[in-house]
Amino acid sequence: MNDGSLTTRRRFFLTTGTAAVTGFSGCTGERSRDRTQSTTVAILAAGSLQNALANGLKPAVDVPVEIEAHGSATVARMIDEGQRDPDIVSVADVALFEEPLSPSWHSVFTSNSIVIAYNPDTDNGVRLADAGTESWYEPMVNGNVNIGRTDPDQDPLGYRTLFMLELASRYYDDASSLREQILQRDQIYPETSLISQFETGSIDAAITYRNMALERDYEYIELPDQINLSKPQYAEDWYSTASYTLPSGQEIQGGLISYGSTIRHMSDAAVSVFDIHTTGSYLKEHGFLLRDQFPAYTGDVPQSVRQATDQSGGTQSRLGESHKELSSTVSDITVLI
Repeated sequence: MNDGSLTTRRRFFLTTGTAAVTGFSGCTGERSRDRTQSTTVAILAAGSLQNALANGLKPAVDVPVEIEAHGSATVARMIDEGQRDPDIVSVADVALFEEPLSPSWHSVFTSNSIVIAYNPDTDNGVRLADAGTESWYEPMVNGNVNIGRTDPDQDPLGYRTLFMLELASRYYDDASSLREQILQRDQIYPETSLISQFETGSIDAAITYRNMALERDYEYIELPDQINLSKPQYAEDWYSTASYTLPSGQEIQGGLISYGSTIRHMSDAAVSVFDIHTTGSYLKEHGFLLRDQFPAYTGDVPQSVRQATDQSGGTQSRLGESHKELSSTVSDITVLI
């Protein structure tokens, strides 16, 4: 193996089956007649946030919260078409807040990195590990690796996979047309179940987010900063040279991985949950990347939101306070897949 090319496994206290699976509520919440208060705060979120919200946000909130997770492009379409009406929406690409969602304000609250997760218990997974950071694409091009990825028409991870491969084709001296050589239609899996394909033996490797590999305790290959979509210095002049057009006709330009969130139905409960959701240290614990400027705001942000997140001290939220204070009333979280 190449020295320094692999990140060793980490355990993040996952509880299998913690999140109940159901499909009856439609992520609508249960608002009172004047819609100013909500007995349940409904969050419609990107699939890559699913585990962090269920196992990180859950212990910190003191109101009932209902979470539904899908690919972010699907999340945006469901709201735009009136299929869902959540209190809070969180997506893995703030470009989806430009269209079709177009909220009056949003928060950018975390980031991520593209990695190659692999199964060290398969021969092809070992070949990938041996190839490492500088040559991971060679076993893929040779057709020896069963790869998993997500649908670019359904979520940002899918089209960011395309961006990464396009940039890699230009970054590596001996690589070209990696998208055409590596990708096949039968490699596509839902974002919420991509990494679980390791357990079924369906894949040897997955092009995925760093947090998803860490949460599942899988080893992964770190990709160079020039192609992993995580470094601000490469965003404008390099990442942006890749693009993908969604079925809606919207062109998505490559850029820094940026997660965004907004409150669609204001209430004290929603602001309280939003505060912890967007400033919590649980995000780092679940493998997301935090920066000093998070959360950063765009648009006409309600004063109640600014006050709540300012009091949390930016990325140091109330999750850093005593567990007793936070867990006096613990919510039930339902994850709908």
